[in-house]
Amino acid sequence: MVGDVQSMTDREWLDAFLREWSILADLSFSDLVMWLPVDTSGERFTCVAQVRPVTGPTALEDDVVGDLIEYEPDHPVVVAWLSQQIAETSDNQLSAGIPVDVWAIPVLRNGRPIAVIERHTNQMTVRATGALEENFMDAADILTQMLLRGEFPLVPPSDKALAPRVADGVIRVQPDGTISYASPNAVTGARRLGATGDLEGENYRDFIRSLRRQVDKVGQTLASDLDGTVSLEFDIENNSASMRFVLLPLWLERSSAGMLVLCRDTTDLRKRDRLLVTKDATIREIHHRVKNNLQTIAALLRMQARRSQSPEAKETLRDAMRRVSSIALVHETLSTAIDEQVDFDAVCDKILDMVGDLAAASGTVRARREGSFGVVPAHATTSLSMVLTELCQNAIEHGLNSSSGMVLVRPEREENLLTVSVLDDGDGLPEGFVLGNQTSLGLSIISALMNEMSGTLEITNRTDGPGTAAIIRLPL
Repeated sequence: MVGDVQSMTDREWLDAFLREWSILADLSFSDLVMWLPVDTSGERFTCVAQVRPVTGPTALEDDVVGDLIEYEPDHPVVVAWLSQQIAETSDNQLSAGIPVDVWAIPVLRNGRPIAVIERHTNQMTVRATGALEENFMDAADILTQMLLRGEFPLVPPSDKALAPRVADGVIRVQPDGTISYASPNAVTGARRLGATGDLEGENYRDFIRSLRRQVDKVGQTLASDLDGTVSLEFDIENNSASMRFVLLPLWLERSSAGMLVLCRDTTDLRKRDRLLVTKDATIREIHHRVKNNLQTIAALLRMQARRSQSPEAKETLRDAMRRVSSIALVHETLSTAIDEQVDFDAVCDKILDMVGDLAAASGTVRARREGSFGVVPAHATTSLSMVLTELCQNAIEHGLNSSSGMVLVRPEREENLLTVSVLDDGDGLPEGFVLGNQTSLGLSIISALMNEMSGTLEITNRTDGPGTAAIIRLPL
């Protein structure tokens, strides 16, 4: 992983640092500002990013992103860039009436500067020095030197939403593996997992193994972690609590300074995730059962249609069976979906297979799709499938007069507008056709559903050949 970081371009490396620089801001109780050179002269810089600490008061009342430094040879940023050394002003200079210490840290990669990070520390409300402050500042100074050498960050966390921050919990591990400090939040989280004592003085490897007996199986061995050769993240969970750990190796110029371990109590987040998984599984099971029930109803309608002696009753029952089956197809899709978006192409293809089989009283009807619906919100899939079913049925019964022919469904997406054309190659519309004057149940269903979805329906003769075109436009 370290090799992957070393192979990054300068821009990729700076982006990776911006994802992780809140660690340095929180440890140093400081605002951080990133400056990039405007040109190659090293005299003009622009501010491209800023972050404030959550562990202390801000030193910058205003947002400085977009500010320029132009031809100020004594400015710490210019001095740091040209000297390739940290430029420090510790005379408590005033910023908006607030005494502020400023460090300008050049970021070096391959022996050349690529950016300057300013560290602004508010001195007006300095925290009383204690074990937490001393350990945080010591780690911040080491990370600052690593930043100067282009060694921080190493590897970003895999899941930013679960990544611990400094305020969540910090454990400092010395090169020999001894825990020299654990913040109160880290101790509290560890005790929820079953640890005893204050952790300080314990061996880190033994401490982790006491919480999770098979910790060596999380990706790398603890031995390599303790050597500071790789960064690592892992979770420890039992029946009562869970924590996420992120290990950050600390390096002096030529030797290891141990590790900084960030940890976060994720018990409530894990419980929420489990509840969401359970809820999602329950919803999918409901869709599955609804699909089964609808298929049973469709089978009963089919049996009734076969037994009926009246041609009109047979047709009515077949129409009802087709409509129920189209809704069942949607619930079948929703029973396997994992989000609120449905790939409607699969639903459409199943509807076309079903309509082609059921609707043609004689001859052969070929129904196919050209183009893609893309993903459709789950709440709209049932109505859209019903409309599509009715339009295809209408094209077969009236456009093709229940004989052989082709029905083509052509969806088109343009931003948030879905346009669907249902085309047949029949004789076209009768003379004097006016949409809205019909009394058929199918068109009534289509009109009601389109009104519900705030869509429009147009039925006209095709312009590219014989036949009818039914066009719906639906905002998604």
